[in-house]
Amino acid sequence: MKLSTLRLGNVFELHHLTAQEQWDWLHRGEITPQELAQHYLERVERLNGDLGAFVTVTGEAALERAALVRKSVPRTAALWGMPYADKDLIRRAGVPAGFGSRAFAGFVPEESDDLVRVFDDAGAVSLGKTSVPEFGMPSYTESQVAPPARNPYDLSLGAGGSSGGAAVAVAAGLLPFAPGSDGGGSIRIPAAATGLVGLKPSRGLIPAGTGLDSVGGLSVPGPLARTVADAAMMLDAMIAGGDYPFTVRAPRWDGGPLLSAAVRGEGRFQLAVTTSSPWDSEYDIEVSREAKEALELALRELDAIGHGIETIDLEPQDSYASAFRTVWQGGAANLPVDDDQLDLLEPLTRWLVERGRQTSAGALATALRVLSDFERSVIRQFAPFDAIVTPALALTPRPVGWYDNDDPERNFEQQCQYTPFTSFVNVSGLPAISLPVAVTADGLPMGVQLIGRPGGEHVLLAIGAQLERRLQWQRRHPPMW
Repeated sequence: MKLSTLRLGNVFELHHLTAQEQWDWLHRGEITPQELAQHYLERVERLNGDLGAFVTVTGEAALERAALVRKSVPRTAALWGMPYADKDLIRRAGVPAGFGSRAFAGFVPEESDDLVRVFDDAGAVSLGKTSVPEFGMPSYTESQVAPPARNPYDLSLGAGGSSGGAAVAVAAGLLPFAPGSDGGGSIRIPAAATGLVGLKPSRGLIPAGTGLDSVGGLSVPGPLARTVADAAMMLDAMIAGGDYPFTVRAPRWDGGPLLSAAVRGEGRFQLAVTTSSPWDSEYDIEVSREAKEALELALRELDAIGHGIETIDLEPQDSYASAFRTVWQGGAANLPVDDDQLDLLEPLTRWLVERGRQTSAGALATALRVLSDFERSVIRQFAPFDAIVTPALALTPRPVGWYDNDDPERNFEQQCQYTPFTSFVNVSGLPAISLPVAVTADGLPMGVQLIGRPGGEHVLLAIGAQLERRLQWQRRHPPMW
């Protein structure tokens, strides 16, 4: 075995490689797609029972797909032979899609969503479906249809949501990287809770998931990964993939522009930091000591690199909380659940659906107008800066069962208190990245969030790469690693 494969005296395993390194091994012929898929399937079989990362494992189909990729898919495909998994909010033809809900027990779609076709075209190999909360509505991954997604750093804690299963799989080495979706923080929250890089792209950047098909344009897909470059690699493939006339395809894949920005990690930028959020006027938002320490660590490093840093406060937005809640409920009103199925829904989801269906068109239009005004206000306030730095989460990862399942109003408040810095980025349509800069005294990951200008993913990735080189978070792993 080559010296470069050794890992500080530990026995080397394939998941110890970054996604970039695994892709390189595949292309050099040092490993086949089938061998790589088999490695991860064996880890899933051994570890998933404790973690709750996967809700469906399609092992036989994955190995058949890996063999097909090796034989028939050009190696110029962006993710040739790379294992991943679909989030269980995404439909893949022939694979159960439960959406985290009893209302869809046994549902098997006949057609695949666009995002599935993007990954198939890119030569990736799906190992199954990662766990989600009911319809992806909460910011934690605990449902009545599957075990909770548990934080691999402490199994008594949750992994955040709604891409909690995906985050657990990547953090625990069950996948090299994974796609999530983010409507109010659903990539960045679990990334921060499990020590990963999670990137929510600008609204409209990914043709297969523009966000414009969701109420308020809130939800977009994006990557979860252990390194900044791995996240950029997946994001480039998501942007370039799919049968879209306005998508430019390179004649061969040498990596995309975002991966290039992440690998170079160059530039000095003007940054601003804030710990204010638009939820401050609605709920008692307290930023924990651990979140403050993570932020202070990131700011020291950014200052040492040479970035300019100012402190700002968001302008008060007293109408934001009510408008966001109305739009979130409006989105739930469109869930494909008949009124006679409402008893199958969990209390939070049922509350959101019923409130949404009781909301008048006029009230929804007013709320959307408030959020549109808020979007313009945030972009104006952030315009002087290349990126804004905030805590990723206000609190440390929450225990499994922490959220109040009997009082939906209280449950919604708890989510906002845990994640006050994420949803307003979705409303603004801006890109944002969660970076796992710190570890608490108890060994738990804590992160910061960088928010970019519209289309400014390259800046976020460059800064993330600079911090990664200094803080070496890619070397941190949970016990089952």
